[in-house]
Amino acid sequence: MTTDIAPSGTRDDVLMPGALATAVTRPRIVGVGTAVTAASYSQQEVLDAFGITDPKVRSVFLNSAIERRNLALPLEDAHGLRTPESQGDLLDKHKALALEMGGEALRACLKEAGAELSDLRHLCCVTSTGLLVPGISALLIRELGIDRHCSRTDIVGMGCNAGLNALGVVAGWSAAHPGELAVVLCVEACSAAYTVDSTMRTAVVNSLFGDGAAAVALMTGESPALSPAKDGAPAVLKFASCVIPEAVDAMRYDWDRDQSRFSFFLDPQIPYVVGAHAELVVDRLLAGTGLRRSDIRHWLVHSGGKKVIDAVVVNLGLTRHDVRHTVGVLRDHGNVSSGSFLFSYERLLEEGVTRPGEYGVLMTMGPGSTIETALIRW
Repeated sequence: MTTDIAPSGTRDDVLMPGALATAVTRPRIVGVGTAVTAASYSQQEVLDAFGITDPKVRSVFLNSAIERRNLALPLEDAHGLRTPESQGDLLDKHKALALEMGGEALRACLKEAGAELSDLRHLCCVTSTGLLVPGISALLIRELGIDRHCSRTDIVGMGCNAGLNALGVVAGWSAAHPGELAVVLCVEACSAAYTVDSTMRTAVVNSLFGDGAAAVALMTGESPALSPAKDGAPAVLKFASCVIPEAVDAMRYDWDRDQSRFSFFLDPQIPYVVGAHAELVVDRLLAGTGLRRSDIRHWLVHSGGKKVIDAVVVNLGLTRHDVRHTVGVLRDHGNVSSGSFLFSYERLLEEGVTRPGEYGVLMTMGPGSTIETALIRW
């Protein structure tokens, strides 16, 4: 699927080969903010916390290219052991962490956008680490005192690619509501989705994911109620997707009957499957734009794991510099699921290296199996 973002009836800013003019009718990214849980652990500390001694499992943890992750581990019992939590306790943890991290990331995003909670007109919340009804969006509107007339969306269960799925949906909303502020909030309490045992199946998952939340604000045009959109805010131009049906079961939640909880499964071959399809979807994203891959100045790829990053680099012909932020986020936070690419985007902005007219590609991948991409222009 390929989607160009433009309000119905407008033709002044459609994508033209060799042109790609950015006009006021395109949604712009006007703010970003991130948050993590309070406690940070090294991989060795996680192994010690759960008393994992199996050499093969320890090797998975210690060769992950991850130095630290933010996690809310189970509390120690009287013997200093961390015992597995029930599914009910995990759901409570998901709710508490989602509201805590989500509120912090949302406030940081709005501050960077020069906006207040009262300016928010649409809130889209993304998560795959717990199911809540009502969803996180409604709970945050009540918790933070957001205007009750703020429209909302919850995207649940789409996994690590979901941040770009949500960005596509909200970019469409933004184009249809010029001058109004919308936010995509990715909240992943991965500590609430752990199955604690010493099997290789769970070792791959438990060695990889960390807690994190990331928010991105969009606006089309300018609002009389807000200061003008910041100079240099990139426009969202186009989206492209690629579903890999033969790998539909490669990333999934199963019900673990022995432990009475959900358990995430991650096929060890999925990094290579994703890498093999990366070129296909990026070429589709750039088709009709007059752009080549060499014209893309900034690459913001999901921090899915060392093998995933390596596979994307090889198949797209990227350099290690191109994915420096992706690698850095994995090193410092692990895979924070749907919000990972926004952690990388935030780091890119902090560098201050983007220039008007430069293009960037956002890329996420996750269950489906799916690769999502977006083209942006400063």
